[in-house]
Amino acid sequence: MAEDVTTLMGEDYFEGDSPCCSDTEALSQGDKDYDDILELNQFDGLPYSSRFYKLLKERRELPVWKAKCEFVDTLARGQFVVVRGSAKTGRSSQIPQWCAEFCLSDKFQHGMVVCTQIHAQQAVDLALRVADEMDVNIGHEVGYSIPLETCCTNDTVLRYCTDDMLLREMMSDPLLERYGVVVVDQAHQRTVATDVLQGLLKDIALQRPELRVVLLTAAGPSPEQLAHFAGPAVPTIHLESPGAGEVVHSSTGGGYFCSALRLVLEIHHSEEEGDVVVFLVTKQEIDLAREILCHEGQSLPPVLGELLPVAVHPGQPGNLPILGEEQTGRARRVFLTSSPNEDFFWAVRSISFIIDAGLEKRYVYNPRIRTNSVIIQPISIGQAEGRKQLAGPAGKCFRLYPKDRQLPAETRPRIVESDITSTVLFLKRMEIAGLGHCDFIDRPDPGGLMQALEELDYLAALDNDGNLSEMGIIMSELPLEPQMAKTLLASCEFDCVSEVVIVAAMLTAPTCFVVPSVELKPEATQCHMKFQHPEGDHFTLINIYKAFKQCQQDARCNVEKWCQDLYLNHAALLMADALRAELTDTLKRIELPISVPAFGSRTNTVNIKRALLAGFFMQVARDVDGSGNYFILTHKHVAQIHPLSGYGPKSPKLGLPDWVLFHEHTFSEDNCLRTVTHITPEE
Repeated sequence: MAEDVTTLMGEDYFEGDSPCCSDTEALSQGDKDYDDILELNQFDGLPYSSRFYKLLKERRELPVWKAKCEFVDTLARGQFVVVRGSAKTGRSSQIPQWCAEFCLSDKFQHGMVVCTQIHAQQAVDLALRVADEMDVNIGHEVGYSIPLETCCTNDTVLRYCTDDMLLREMMSDPLLERYGVVVVDQAHQRTVATDVLQGLLKDIALQRPELRVVLLTAAGPSPEQLAHFAGPAVPTIHLESPGAGEVVHSSTGGGYFCSALRLVLEIHHSEEEGDVVVFLVTKQEIDLAREILCHEGQSLPPVLGELLPVAVHPGQPGNLPILGEEQTGRARRVFLTSSPNEDFFWAVRSISFIIDAGLEKRYVYNPRIRTNSVIIQPISIGQAEGRKQLAGPAGKCFRLYPKDRQLPAETRPRIVESDITSTVLFLKRMEIAGLGHCDFIDRPDPGGLMQALEELDYLAALDNDGNLSEMGIIMSELPLEPQMAKTLLASCEFDCVSEVVIVAAMLTAPTCFVVPSVELKPEATQCHMKFQHPEGDHFTLINIYKAFKQCQQDARCNVEKWCQDLYLNHAALLMADALRAELTDTLKRIELPISVPAFGSRTNTVNIKRALLAGFFMQVARDVDGSGNYFILTHKHVAQIHPLSGYGPKSPKLGLPDWVLFHEHTFSEDNCLRTVTHITPEE
């Protein structure tokens, strides 16, 4: 098929010595490329549908289309290309398609195309849209891979995936030999996984000169990023911005939250058309804003149309909106989010108003006390510009901060302020696979690196020479944090795998507890108390999962309604169920024993605690005064048990234990221990 298509398109279609062309020439050349196909799809050989031509007309209007000739020419000439453009330029949907055409012209002798995304939802949405534009079937020529879900085959030409999924794939294919082009999208976000991927790609490119690496970024690449790959001479293509409308700075005497809600209502009363995106700071603010706007919307005059507030939490399961669907009738959607990632709204063409608090919440890891601190800080200049672009040339961007506020020039890399224990475990695994060096754009914090190596040593993941031990190799196979991976492996020794695998799945998936509005909180607490186990929160999670599975197996039980009535997150429980199945399959694959369920027996209870201590022995605290002030042994800090815990003040069913093992501690947010289980020194 590839040979026939090459004949139709001409042998020199993607030759490296093709001349560069101007923007106008690029547009006409792009038109000609498709006219010459003779109405046969170059990827499956079938005639194009009428929808293909309708979408092609829309694609040609995207700013990225003017740069097609320049991009293809640059891709043919060198290994690295940087493309800069905002969310509305079409970079994330069109560039990967052109890379697929490039690989097709080479008869896929060097591999296919993979494009990474930060959030799973974006990978799925983009794959669906691109399959539609290419007029092929999703899961065949175009597919996606996200945690717990794969929709592609070995013959998939273009695959969207999350950056962490591609990293896991590298454990079995360290040189990414399946791919001829690797597209790293949202490189400006500087997540840990994206930075590690860029660090490894530099080494891979040296070993594979035929590989092409494309970086897609909304903000201009930093000098460090350019120097990382090929120095200042690395080709950078700047896409024309679709333009931005009016920017209005306003003071927030009553605070940005109240100001944002007032603005939403004022916009709705103005009768100007268009959806609204409100960038807040925390999840709690989003949920509260949604409740308030729902309440206010009920009293609005019908002539104004319906006000539809939508909470958007990228990375969390739930009823996320299908962002590409346009609203019909006189209704206005208000998207409420705290994500710093403006690219999440690339498909919503109806956005006319942006309300930007100009702040973001970040977790900064302190290796000395082994916990996260929460800071609220201004967004970067690039983020502010990206949010402004979402409104389009005819829209308005309301910035709820003074015009003279000094914003940081760049987004701070997550690699320098995160717990990198999992990252170090992965890199140690890559050393075994032959990639002995990761050239970071920004080096991790030395203290954080030493703490990560120390923790892996404590977990027996390293041998005496500092290399990955047999235990460490097995731990790296599991899609879990190192402490939880060690706990699961210890459960094989203590004969409680069936129960610990549930705990691991429930704690890795987002929380299953729904915390409603203030009025309904007592009712939710009563519902959650029905599942409380006297031994602690880890055991409570097992109770919830088993009740969920029992409801699933009962034909008379409506699972979604059951979850809703008990204030449990149905999507989170489904994710935990899928993760439990994946973990069980992995244990079987590496031939580790899986115990017979024995939950409830005294021996099983003690064994579960022993397995938990094998991984979380550094997360132990003691009640110092009998009043709930717990002294954390590792860093000599005092904290309290979270109110929603079975040992919390609102749950008098269980008394305060002397010793506890906890799963999580956030220092500056609430200074609370979360997911707590009673232990004794004898255990």
